[in-house]
Amino acid sequence: MPSELTIRKSLEKKLAPIKMILLDVDGVLTDGMIIFGSDGTEYRHFDAHDGFGITRAMSLGLKFAVISGKKSKATELRIAKLGIKELYQNRMDKILVYQKVKSKYRLKGREFCFIGDDDFDLPLLKEVGFSAAPIDAMETVRGQVDYVATRPGGRGAVREVIDMILRTKRLL
Repeated sequence: MPSELTIRKSLEKKLAPIKMILLDVDGVLTDGMIIFGSDGTEYRHFDAHDGFGITRAMSLGLKFAVISGKKSKATELRIAKLGIKELYQNRMDKILVYQKVKSKYRLKGREFCFIGDDDFDLPLLKEVGFSAAPIDAMETVRGQVDYVATRPGGRGAVREVIDMILRTKRLL
């Protein structure tokens, strides 16, 4: 069994090159709950700590893109409020979006982190340099990522991963 130091060094080696973080929405940026009001208004729960982590990381030079399998006005509003320019909704094939973003920013696969939580995220999780999932992600996903956060989706998991990257880069 590898030592704690060996595991930490292995993670740091994967975290150091990260320049862009790709995020899923439901179950990652939110807690996965979608509430509909009687008037049809959709409500989603986003975490303020995750939001601060994202805006701070952007101010320190990290780039972000959000890829969701669903289309949501609430997601659109939240992502705009955070200042993230790359939002891709209603995209079940996240690899296609990844390839587009990778080409647009001229980045290598090892320079990407993706945080996902469900089976349809697995192809992209396997493609990027560093993959992560919230602690409440599907078991199949938790078993195949580089890191499982100690926090659940929509409750600080994104912030936890961002802070790990920033600490590895000595920006925190």
